[in-house]
Amino acid sequence: MLIIVHTVTSGQRVLEAARLVENDMRIQVVFTQAPDVFGDGVGEFLASIGAVQVPWEQAKQTRFDLALAASLRGLNDIHAPLIVMPHGAGYNKLVIRREGRAAGGRVAYDLDSQRLVYDGALVPSSIVLAHEEDLGHLGKSCPEAVTAAVVCGDPCYDTLVASLECRPSYQVALGAGDGRKIVVVTSTWGPKSLLGRRADLWSRLLGELPKDEFQVVALLHPNVWYGHGTWQVRAWLADCLRRGLSLIPPEADWRAVLAAADWVIGDHGSATAYAAVTGVPILLGSFPAGDCQPGSAQSLLGAVAPRIPQRGSLRRHLLNAAQDFTPEQHRAVINRLSSEPGRFNRNMRQLIYRRLRMRQPATLPVTLPAIPPYLVT
Repeated sequence: MLIIVHTVTSGQRVLEAARLVENDMRIQVVFTQAPDVFGDGVGEFLASIGAVQVPWEQAKQTRFDLALAASLRGLNDIHAPLIVMPHGAGYNKLVIRREGRAAGGRVAYDLDSQRLVYDGALVPSSIVLAHEEDLGHLGKSCPEAVTAAVVCGDPCYDTLVASLECRPSYQVALGAGDGRKIVVVTSTWGPKSLLGRRADLWSRLLGELPKDEFQVVALLHPNVWYGHGTWQVRAWLADCLRRGLSLIPPEADWRAVLAAADWVIGDHGSATAYAAVTGVPILLGSFPAGDCQPGSAQSLLGAVAPRIPQRGSLRRHLLNAAQDFTPEQHRAVINRLSSEPGRFNRNMRQLIYRRLRMRQPATLPVTLPAIPPYLVT
């Protein structure tokens, strides 16, 4: 079985599926790095898990019994049945279709025919969806792909639910086991992200929130780290780090960080939408609603989450958000993340073994809590 890793983000997601063949001595798992503009860090990621690797050119010339990926770039050259899964909270971001009769129309990224079809043939054998509503979007953007779609649920949703009981230990791991409240500020990548539009927010929080009451944690999308460089990220946040900002490295398990939070401040990225599962107030520092798929978890969150103001007391805004918040406000967001809650491992393993034409092991796959987080030192 070949695991195709384009970026650290896609590698973290596809590893969730690769773990479902653990303990099966019949299967050899091999990894390869596919070309991608945000591919920096993939080599270190694969080395850290002890993966057997083959070069991309060799992977394209070798026949495998199955291949798994969480991105579509360059996969038309792979000689194997191919399972493609989303690398975020569903297929939520809109891009402009640049060719064909619907040129200029906005479609969900990785659900459009430009990426799913090559030379008239559908590239993936199976397209993993988190929610049954995604079938409708797929039917509109690439009707010929609907028969390949399989609704499996979302592994990060399931892991977050399993991680909530570990919340106290995650808070200790982040250095806040002394009763201080944790404010996680998360940002996706790009000019419309929180980092791109509100980079001053970490400094403002550190200046306004009493250190004996609050701990501010920065959680950045891996593309920020590998697109700009580790040195650059630390340099941008150098003053904040000296003033007590806790910074999560890109290889740490971000789900544990969300599970530890008392507040989450974010943007239109997947991490912000997943935070709804944790049952804490979510505030938005940036939110380009036009870039989100209508009806997606991100879009639903944008309709109910309060915005962080440019001026005024951030402490008062956080406390007011907590006072006004009820978990029911995020119910629609949570329901949109997965239509198979708690069943991703079971569904995905069935799909993998069906594509391998092998009998499943006589065990039940278990969803484990996230690995405890740690900080950049």
